[in-house]
Amino acid sequence: MTAPGRRSTTFSRLLRHGFTDPSAAERLLESAELAPVRTDPVLLDALGATADPDLALSGLVRLVEAQDGHTAQRELLDTLIAAKPLRDRLLGVLGASAALADHLARHPSDWQELVTYEPQDLHPGVTEFERGLAAAADPVSLRVAYRRCLLSIAARDVCGTTDLAQTAAELADLATATLRAALAIARGAAPDDAAQCRLAVIAMGKCGGHELNYVSDVDVIFVGEAVEGADERKAVQAASRLASHLMRICSETTVEGSIWPVDANLRPEGRNGPLVRTLSSHLAYYQRWAKTWEFQALLKARPVAGDLELGEEYVATLAPLVWHAAERENFVADVQKMRRRVVENIPAAEIERELKLGPGGLRDVEFAVQLLQLVHGRADTSLRSGTTLDALKALAAGGYVGRADAVQLDEAYRFLRSMEHRIQLYRLRRTHLVPEGDADLRRIGRSLGLRSDPVAALHREWKRHAAVVRRLHEKLFYRPLLDAVAQLAPGESRLSADAARERLVALGYADPAAALRHLEALASGVTRKAAIQRTLLPVLLGWFADSADPDAGLLNFRKVSDALGKTPWYLRLLRDEGAAAENLARVLSAGRLAPDLLMRAPEAVALLGDGDGGGLEPRPRAHLEQEILAGVGRAAGGEQAVTAARGVRRRELFRTAAADIVASYGTEETPAVADQGALVDLVGGAVSDLTAATLAGTLRAVVRDGWGETLPTRFAVIGMGRFGGHELGYGSDADVLFVHEPREGVAEREASQAANAVVSEMRRLLQIPSADPPLLIDADLRPEGKSGPLVRTLKSYEAYYRRWSLVWESQALLRAEFVAGDADLGGRFIELVDPLRYPAEGLGEDAVREIRRLKARMETERMPRGADPTLHTKLGRGGLSDVEWTVQLLQLRHGWVEPGLRTTRTREALAAACAAELISTEDAATLDEAWVLATRVRNAVMLVRGRAGDTFPSGARELAAVGRYLGYGPGHVGELLDDYRRTTRRARAVVEELFYGA
Repeated sequence: MTAPGRRSTTFSRLLRHGFTDPSAAERLLESAELAPVRTDPVLLDALGATADPDLALSGLVRLVEAQDGHTAQRELLDTLIAAKPLRDRLLGVLGASAALADHLARHPSDWQELVTYEPQDLHPGVTEFERGLAAAADPVSLRVAYRRCLLSIAARDVCGTTDLAQTAAELADLATATLRAALAIARGAAPDDAAQCRLAVIAMGKCGGHELNYVSDVDVIFVGEAVEGADERKAVQAASRLASHLMRICSETTVEGSIWPVDANLRPEGRNGPLVRTLSSHLAYYQRWAKTWEFQALLKARPVAGDLELGEEYVATLAPLVWHAAERENFVADVQKMRRRVVENIPAAEIERELKLGPGGLRDVEFAVQLLQLVHGRADTSLRSGTTLDALKALAAGGYVGRADAVQLDEAYRFLRSMEHRIQLYRLRRTHLVPEGDADLRRIGRSLGLRSDPVAALHREWKRHAAVVRRLHEKLFYRPLLDAVAQLAPGESRLSADAARERLVALGYADPAAALRHLEALASGVTRKAAIQRTLLPVLLGWFADSADPDAGLLNFRKVSDALGKTPWYLRLLRDEGAAAENLARVLSAGRLAPDLLMRAPEAVALLGDGDGGGLEPRPRAHLEQEILAGVGRAAGGEQAVTAARGVRRRELFRTAAADIVASYGTEETPAVADQGALVDLVGGAVSDLTAATLAGTLRAVVRDGWGETLPTRFAVIGMGRFGGHELGYGSDADVLFVHEPREGVAEREASQAANAVVSEMRRLLQIPSADPPLLIDADLRPEGKSGPLVRTLKSYEAYYRRWSLVWESQALLRAEFVAGDADLGGRFIELVDPLRYPAEGLGEDAVREIRRLKARMETERMPRGADPTLHTKLGRGGLSDVEWTVQLLQLRHGWVEPGLRTTRTREALAAACAAELISTEDAATLDEAWVLATRVRNAVMLVRGRAGDTFPSGARELAAVGRYLGYGPGHVGELLDDYRRTTRRARAVVEELFYGA
């Protein structure tokens, strides 16, 4: 019986040596199996040096118990104590891998594989592993032999004899030997098949790249050819049977488990394509059908088994296609889109623990390196390695990647891969998730040399390296572009001018020479300004490349920087406020309108930040009006006052456009807004409020300049059309009516002259050429149209509408809303027209027929010559006019009895009609979708071209920019046009039924 004092001493020693369950460990040490060595201090020290001393001790006891007799047990224990290499290797494996401990317990003599410690055993290759697998004649014995070889790889790994790269290479070599052994078994089982075909096994992915994990799918592609004199079709069928058998041999679960899945889904057409193809069939597919990611995958292609001559021919044949992949349209965008899709598919609950696929994970490094290889590997053959770390080293040596960046990425990649190896080694299971239990984290941390508080240290190191990857993986592509135009320290490699141009073309720049000039102007020199630009530009270049016009984005950024570069807050804003730089990049590269507005007053950049600039949230109308009226009050004269009002309008137009662009594109932190209708409402409401506030300020300025504080007549501005409906776009005119009413004691002639003078001066001041965009006032919806007076008294409107009003005028008045001037007068005007736009008992049949006749006439007469009616947003099939006339007909017919229809807003009226069951939910949704889409297209055209338009741009780059704003990525413009036609075609069918009664 153990004395209490001794127990206490042993207990303390076990704690000091890293045991977490000293009581259980003490019982194991006192077991009969370990009696010969339990007091030897060498054993306890060796156990304490392992990743998990408790696991190592438990595995050792099981291994000793499994030995065949006392003699075998004594041999194991004597060798364990006497031979330090065996002790370190065996206990190291037992402390890191429960799965290999299980293997040793089932095959207790395999520990002797770890005894030999000769130089040739330190770094075995394919030949040595083939020798280790040579005796395997069936799937079960192949698994046993495989695990025996794996045991030696793991032993060298956990003892530090091999580093991460060497371990990954050994695992790939073992996989190669295993595929060859499996193919030999398959051939032996089907000699007739083997006789009529040549079959090459091409390793892909990490196996092809000579950087395999402990447990990973082994990606392969099979190439088959007929032997001389054999029928090709039958030979390919035979090769397919051999390939299928090879896959089963490795993948199926037996009494000894499985080895790893063999995955052939990287083949042409994926799982839907034939398992084996001839070389000519492979070539035809890659020449005609292959996507960008398939060429990226071929970077790793390496013949490993079967007919190696055929395999080498396969690689040589496809290599030219691989190294020209960067010339494909949207190449960089396709690769980056694939990376984003991988991240988006990670379950939300796992993304923080995802070591491989998550942000800052292994895949970020691999994608970045592969992207650079594909861009520059065509001209520089030194970059054509399938191994990530070798390729990164070559990229740094050639100046394609900054040396410091390459060193940091190398360290991060090695650490993250080592973590992955230790996680998989424990159970020999395929996983990339960092475990959550402290025991697992402690074992992983200790295995990586983190002995002081291993759980906290592991988490700290993991997050540190992931942050490095997250920060560098995209900059890796852009930073050397700056070095190409900057002064470097002696001995530093730089990207050549040709390589820089090559990279810019791959990014989508149409004029790489101009882009390099801009970069040189921005980043050259030793000033603080240039240093900050060199920090910002690698990130900005990535955001510019994500747009349809990177050239414009970079040029506009240079213009803004030239204008603001000497102000202390500009670069500080971009550097310190995370949102500002990305928002600016999106705005500058999304089209002409927003940059043009910004260039006229570059200080509006402050709105893009998170601080005191007010952000991008549109300001309420009351606040706008208050600011404009205050500015007007401070001005010396009418022109100066309206200049102040137009300046506010320009700034707020920029704010609205920037908010719209950022919400449509999304940012790295916030996805694009999915509700397109909300974006339409945001723009329509903001621009309409801004226009109303501008008119109010202009009216105040004109009155004050000409008459002092009081005009001889009360005066009101009534918004019409899209203005009255709160649906103005960026390029819309302001449709209005002007109404006045002479003040008491003022002659009507004098009042009329004053009212007309006000209208004339307002229109003049709002259109004076200046740095600010003009605001055009359109009063053509007034009684008698262009032939009628610009402004009427309220009594004149009443008399006209009572006697002469036409049905189209009632329809136009559906949008009438007071916007500026005398609120009482405006309210009485609205009361006057309500009976006209919501006629009691609704419209008569004659009036309905007249509206339909007018609509049909407009469709035939007003459509521009040569315009595609399926793509015209205003007058085309299922466009704005179709939807609005349909909704307005419902308002005219039912507004008198349905209060919800008494609104100037199209979408509100449509929703009210649906609620009143005047239109089905499905039809209402169809019309709303079409109206929102057409409005978004009009807004996009104005943002992209800087001028209003009702049709899609004809230029490819402008059309792509419209598509990007609407959520269609590079290369998907055709889908945009198809979706538009499909959406408006469905809307037109509803219009035919509801409006025309078809």
